[in-house]
Amino acid sequence: MPRKTTPPFRADHVGSLLRPPELIAAREARKQNRISAAELRAAEDRAIGDAVRMQEELGFQAVTDGEFRRTWWHLDFLEQFQNATVVPPSVKAKFHRAEGDIEVMPPGIRVTGKLARPKPIMRDDFNFLKSVAKAMPKLTIPSPSTMHFRGGRGAIDERAYPDLAGFYADLGRIYAEEIADLGAAGCTYLQIDEVNLAYLCDPKLRDQVRTIGENPDTLPATYARLINSAIAGRPSGMTICMHLCRGNFQSAWVAEGGYEPVAEILFNQIKVDGYFLEYDDPRSGDFSPLRFVPRGKTIVLGLVSSKRPALESIDELRRRIDEAARFVPLDQLALSPQCGFSSTVEGNLITPQDQIAKLRLVVETARRVWND
Repeated sequence: MPRKTTPPFRADHVGSLLRPPELIAAREARKQNRISAAELRAAEDRAIGDAVRMQEELGFQAVTDGEFRRTWWHLDFLEQFQNATVVPPSVKAKFHRAEGDIEVMPPGIRVTGKLARPKPIMRDDFNFLKSVAKAMPKLTIPSPSTMHFRGGRGAIDERAYPDLAGFYADLGRIYAEEIADLGAAGCTYLQIDEVNLAYLCDPKLRDQVRTIGENPDTLPATYARLINSAIAGRPSGMTICMHLCRGNFQSAWVAEGGYEPVAEILFNQIKVDGYFLEYDDPRSGDFSPLRFVPRGKTIVLGLVSSKRPALESIDELRRRIDEAARFVPLDQLALSPQCGFSSTVEGNLITPQDQIAKLRLVVETARRVWND
């Protein structure tokens, strides 16, 4: 097949990378006020430059900043909206991994008034990434649904938003403003990280949604409208993809279950160009929901685990790609790790050498499968 010249590429990756020790030390020094904000920014710049070169040397056509400026994949972005407040942990989340479950108490987000965006959020970060990248710079942002899903109606101020329709309208408009700014800065590849639609594939989490007064049967359509409003005014030439995640914290996950409950809405109502889907083990179900994928959209199969150090074989990956191609034509498929390597600053339980081996495997497998 001819080399793909527009994203998502045959070999791609989700975004976050393990933080180097020097950057972790600099972040801790900043927390203790031993270095200035400018010194931390300089440390981030150096680490991002190294990460970009690593991705380019491995052969990726698109590169990210590794999310090196973030502590959490979502909160560092959302808290920059006016009247979006990070609140202390109040609920335990149970994460699963082969060695046994762990309990995590992540901070929450609360909407305390009318939402606004006082200034661009990611533009400076994108500009730096663009300045050091020879390959296409790819930026990742959390889905707007994240502002609602964890707390539901109870986490949104009723005086500011007596009707949630007003909340969704403001949230979509603010995201649209941010995306327009990124487009004006030259961003042509944007990824929306969407965990909540994947969580709605899990019967246990659907039950939890009901306990906060929300309807898991109607939320997918609600979120589809919200995401579409956020991206409706995207600049011409900007590719927007969505990554669906079932949780990613120190090699553990939250949700389980195949994509069937959300597949029709996911693939046919949400107007993105491609989807990064977790498919590294049985918790994600089989490939049959891919029968709903229309022509013109790309499915990036997350077959390489970012959670486990064991390296997959090229033969096994090729076999699973062939299985997926029973439901989606091969020219609409691509390959990536199943998630990022470090959705939070702590990172997954693998080494930097494991990470490089996994990324190299993605590139080499894509070359063999698609003659890319």
